[in-house]
Amino acid sequence: MSNWTDVAAEADLFEGAGIPVSPGGRDIALFAVEGEVFATDNLCTHGNARLCDGFVEGHEIECPFHQGRFDLRTGEATLPPCTQPIKVWPVKVEGGRVFLSLG
Repeated sequence: MSNWTDVAAEADLFEGAGIPVSPGGRDIALFAVEGEVFATDNLCTHGNARLCDGFVEGHEIECPFHQGRFDLRTGEATLPPCTQPIKVWPVKVEGGRVFLSLG
């Protein structure tokens, strides 16, 4: 059974921008895209960059350092120089709050 952790208010999210959250000491970024919320590890696998500071293009996040991209839905690297995927986390939104399954 999943253990859901309350990490943010849905109202804190804005279309096309990321915010950092730190549940249990993990560095995670939340993104709102087309009415859905996505959660990924916040650190780029290519360089020491925070993805919450990147640019959202459709369902992709562009790293702010070297412009590599990742798919927010799967974590897959979609544009070099990024080649290694990032972790994605299950998300649910209930009662105006964003919850992550960190198990």
